[in-house]
Amino acid sequence: MVTTMKALRLIRKDGEALPRLVLEHVPKTYPDPKPSHRQTFTQDGFQAEYCLVPENAVAPKPEGLSFTQAACVGVPFTTASLVLSRAHAKKDETVLVTGANGAVGSAVVQLAKSMGCRVLSATRSNGDDVNTATDPELRAVDILTNGKGVDVVADTVGQPALLQAAINKLTRGGRLSFIASPRDGDTGLMIDMLSFYRGEKALVGCNTLTYDVEELAKQLKNLEERFDRGLLKGSDEGSWTEVKLENGVEAYEKASLRRAGKFHDCNAIVTLGCGYQTYNL
Repeated sequence: MVTTMKALRLIRKDGEALPRLVLEHVPKTYPDPKPSHRQTFTQDGFQAEYCLVPENAVAPKPEGLSFTQAACVGVPFTTASLVLSRAHAKKDETVLVTGANGAVGSAVVQLAKSMGCRVLSATRSNGDDVNTATDPELRAVDILTNGKGVDVVADTVGQPALLQAAINKLTRGGRLSFIASPRDGDTGLMIDMLSFYRGEKALVGCNTLTYDVEELAKQLKNLEERFDRGLLKGSDEGSWTEVKLENGVEAYEKASLRRAGKFHDCNAIVTLGCGYQTYNL
């Protein structure tokens, strides 16, 4: 069963046009199908007037997020949720997040903290727990954990040498979950099999492309309450470049080039109308 959605404009008293997403032909089984009820979803083709969305692929938009912020939380936070769930992260465990200042990395940091985990952030700067530029072997982790190591590593960088160093910081029963690899060149990884099996460690790959939109919507629904309680936050307003729909082709071309000044993650938003309804590149 599918739900039909239409993007249209409503006019406020001051004359400003406000685009809204309206549910049409809502199944009776869908919870609380109010007119103009705000929803969030993941689906291709939403720069057309109409698009069909599976009923279970729709999730409520957290009240505390603007439409622009909501457009930015889908990919990072569903990925973060999968990373931590596949690593079986639990309350009171220590989680090392590499690339903690990136879109997915920062989402992992927030989500792990909301779960009651102790989080160690690793980036290429001095402002975090571990500076991977000056400490590629992650020796700071030994100091911060009193030599115990970490229960979970969430790697969002995908650089073999850094991944190898992170593996060496896993405690007994530790799990490393990763989402990326080098785009070219050597993608090989060496592990000490003896240490790995005796330490009962686990290495887990996460690929969100293998999940359908219904599963990703379920992940978003599970996070809604944490957003509403302020445990999770979206990107700050203005931390992206807004691109009007008529300039969308140019923005997508820039995104595909991946060069200096590139648009990536949530930094470029294609907007419909005056910017309330947004589409993440």
